[in-house]
Amino acid sequence: MRARMERENEIVVVGAGAAGLWAAWRAAELGRRVLLVEKTPRAGTKILASGGTHCNLTTTLDARAAAELFGPDGARFLAPAFRALPPALVREQFHALGVETVEAPLEKIFPKSGRARDVRDALERAARERGVEFVFDASVARVVPRGARAAHAVTSSSAPSNAPAHGPATAAKAATISSSSASAEGWRVELADGTALDAERVVLAPGGRSYAKSGTTGDGYAWLAELDLSVIEPAPALVPLESDAPWVHALAGIALPDVEAKLVDAEGRAHGRRRRPVLFTHKGVSGPGAMDVSAPVGRAEVLARRRGQRCPPFQLLVDLAPDLDREALRALLIEGASRPGAPSLARVLPFDVPKRVLERVALQAKLPAGELRLNGLDKARRHALVEALKAFALPISGTTGFDHAEVTAGGLALSHLDKGTMEVKGRPGLFVCGELLDLQGPIGGLNFQAAFATAELAARALAR
Repeated sequence: MRARMERENEIVVVGAGAAGLWAAWRAAELGRRVLLVEKTPRAGTKILASGGTHCNLTTTLDARAAAELFGPDGARFLAPAFRALPPALVREQFHALGVETVEAPLEKIFPKSGRARDVRDALERAARERGVEFVFDASVARVVPRGARAAHAVTSSSAPSNAPAHGPATAAKAATISSSSASAEGWRVELADGTALDAERVVLAPGGRSYAKSGTTGDGYAWLAELDLSVIEPAPALVPLESDAPWVHALAGIALPDVEAKLVDAEGRAHGRRRRPVLFTHKGVSGPGAMDVSAPVGRAEVLARRRGQRCPPFQLLVDLAPDLDREALRALLIEGASRPGAPSLARVLPFDVPKRVLERVALQAKLPAGELRLNGLDKARRHALVEALKAFALPISGTTGFDHAEVTAGGLALSHLDKGTMEVKGRPGLFVCGELLDLQGPIGGLNFQAAFATAELAARALAR
């Protein structure tokens, strides 16, 4: 470490996750000398855990369709990155690195071997073969322009990395770090053990706060705040939802494989919808359908806790018949009621819904004793049954938190970045990519795709 401290490093990449490994490998492949610093004892811990250790590494969608799943702002920001590295090219790159891939339902791409380790190993091997130097067990305390004079240094001990951050830290404003010093002097990465790494350019890819046991404990937010950069408060996303309702817990283990889930708040405002499977758990609901719309609950929960309050209530409205509109479903129930033998609801529906779920649907429709027979239903009760099937309401009280979240909502405000290079505006030589950005997409390889693509743009800019 002493030799690295005394020499001028051309490029230092902080974080050996998906974005950091890709940025380091590609920058080195394009002719740059790279030092990769990682706080944990190994590279790619979160890659190893992703997709149930199978690693859903990208999507079958094209670049435009994939970007649109990050919302309007995210799609605009990611357009250059996804043009430079579309999902199909990610697959080609991994094939070239010796990782064959296969398609799976719901637009997913996995390594053919089914092993996330193969993805991590391929990226680490490619980086090492191109001369990237790795430093493990190296926790970064702060990143500052070299030569900048700071009246007060915000370190990992004085500003917890998980502290809420809507904007620049007060101490950072006192530091008065100028962009001109960065342009003239380069950057300094200060480690917790007192080592200082000087570099011409620095790439920050330490991840967010999701799945903290992998090492992503939110350290980067304090570094950004010290540089007077706005940080959107981090919140858990792609995270299971909790419910206070015992009847929801009683359905644990039941899966609804083809439904549409819509999240609404107490005023009935919609906060996202997604047609994906939903799974009942002993705490609430999980599965892609629930997790894909979980970010608004995570944000509300974080804000409420900061105020010493409970998370405001939400509902997950599950459409059990997404291929039928209300009129078609009503006609189906009328026709079914006319059949001989007083058929049950389960026999009339053209799709499978577990009996215990249908019993709760009947209770929501206020049918007597959870009655599932269709004959004898008057118009009002039939209408209530249609509404319950199209909007089966699950009360939501919060999330299972960062430890169970697949990604982090929030992070560095996108307005701070040149979306064509991932360089921070007004901070020459400083690049940010991956989960540290205020970007989050749904389950299905989208967030790995964003990590790889933003890292690709940073690497190309570094090569120039």
